Amino acid sequence: MHAESERPSAHLIASLDMVIVYDNNPHREDLEPAWGFACLVRGSEKTILFDTGGDGSILLANMKELGIDPDEIEVVVLSHIHEDHTGGLRALLDEKSGMTVYSLASFPRRFKADVETRGASIVEVDRHAKICENVYSTGELGTRVKEQALIIHTARGLIVMTGCAHPGIVHVVERAKDLIGEDVLLVIGGFHLGPASSAEIEGIVASIRELGVRYIAPCHCSGDAARELFHDEYEENYIEVGVGSIITMEDLS
Repeated sequence: MHAESERPSAHLIASLDMVIVYDNNPHREDLEPAWGFACLVRGSEKTILFDTGGDGSILLANMKELGIDPDEIEVVVLSHIHEDHTGGLRALLDEKSGMTVYSLASFPRRFKADVETRGASIVEVDRHAKICENVYSTGELGTRVKEQALIIHTARGLIVMTGCAHPGIVHVVERAKDLIGEDVLLVIGGFHLGPASSAEIEGIVASIRELGVRYIAPCHCSGDAARELFHDEYEENYIEVGVGSIITMEDLS
């Protein structure tokens, strides 16, 4: 099944929780940090898990500590094919069948077949797609590593969630703004800036600021240097996140 594109609803999301279930940056001592990313989104029409981390046992253990029942997850969105974002999916599907998994159309056929054998349905994304009311995929971006990002249209602006932002975090944010035509409230996730030079990062920080992004929460593959430079630029609007962090709309006032 292929995803369809639709325009935003007039009834925008006013209340939202984002729970980082899997990340290599520590935050809570009772949770295990590991390389990868997964974030639960509550408060939209459907409860969504964006990415699944790299290890199913760690994903499920962290979910249990956070009081997240696999049964509450209705939709899984996979940013890209890399194992540190898809590796927890099998374990999750073994806990609950009947989920809808949004993968890129370019994912290997055997991956999609395995998902369906475990009782989930696959939605293949190539272009901008509606996932549920006011929640969208950017569509497939990039060339070398293809990736999609999540766009959540809230009453205060757009939340853009990235797995690794292999196509470039600036490009991803520009794409979200172009698609929905609204200002960006928050960008959260992996920015893939670990290997970047200080000069490159400084240019990216300036571009993100010029795009009008109000809050920033880099994690996973963003790198310590990028996190520090974003913190210096955004000050009180920088959100330090790691595994177990919970961001609500009240944090984005």
